[in-house]
Amino acid sequence: MTVHNLYIFDRNGSCLHYSEWNRKKQAGISKDEEFKLMYGMLFSIRSFVSKMSPLDMKDGFLAFQTSRYKLHYYETPTGIKLVMNTDLGVPNCRDTLQQIYSTLYVEYIVKNPLCVLGETLQSDLFNTKLDSFIRALPFFSVRAA
Repeated sequence: MTVHNLYIFDRNGSCLHYSEWNRKKQAGISKDEEFKLMYGMLFSIRSFVSKMSPLDMKDGFLAFQTSRYKLHYYETPTGIKLVMNTDLGVPNCRDTLQQIYSTLYVEYIVKNPLCVLGETLQSDLFNTKLDSFIRALPFFSVRAA
């Protein structure tokens, strides 16, 4: 089991942060284009799920799975969106993404007067803590299965 990458988007669709660990295949397009495609896909899936669900979806869209990877999604009340791609063996990561937001993003970005909210995250401390957090996860492995 492993983590491939993590995106953090603001409410307007700007990618504030991107990290990757065990990503084997690149998209073949620029990172900016990849970020736009990812956010557009998330927007479309959220809209589709909210309109087509036969039940009241209080949590909304949480994850989806392909034959190769699983995408985990968490949106905060302020509109920050965290997206983690993992392999198929990883269980639901909602709590993990919520923990990244509350213990890392809030502590090292929101509470940091030097970080300007809404701009690309430039905090080396945040990057280091996030990398350590991801590598310490029980489902993180250096080699993808």
